[in-house]
Amino acid sequence: MGAEAAPRREVVTGAPAGRTRTPYPDSSAHDDLAVRKLMRRQVRIGLVACSLLALPLGLFPVVFRLLPDGDTSRGAAWLLLGVAPYPVLLATGAWYVRRAERNEGDVDRR
Repeated sequence: MGAEAAPRREVVTGAPAGRTRTPYPDSSAHDDLAVRKLMRRQVRIGLVACSLLALPLGLFPVVFRLLPDGDTSRGAAWLLLGVAPYPVLLATGAWYVRRAERNEGDVDRR
C-alpha cells in the first residue's frame, strides 16, 4: 500500500461572504459604555423582580397571624403555602426574562 496523501489545503483569498459589520471609530469605548448601561439595566430589573417577589411572600406571616385558629385556618395556611406562591413566581420570572431579552436586544440593534 502506498503512502498516505497529505490532506488538501484550502486557501482563502477573498473577503468573507455576506455583510460585514463596520466598527465604530472608537469601538472599545462605545462597547464599554453599552455593556455598563446593559449591566445597570439588568441589575435594576433584577432588583424590581426581587421586590415583586419579596413583597407578597413577605406578607405571608401577617396573613397567617390574621387567620383564626381552627381546622379551616390550617387548610387555608396549606393552600397559601402550597398554591399561592407559584403564580407569583411564574409571572415574575416571565416578566424578568422578557425584560432581560428586550434589554439585550436593544444593545444588539445598535
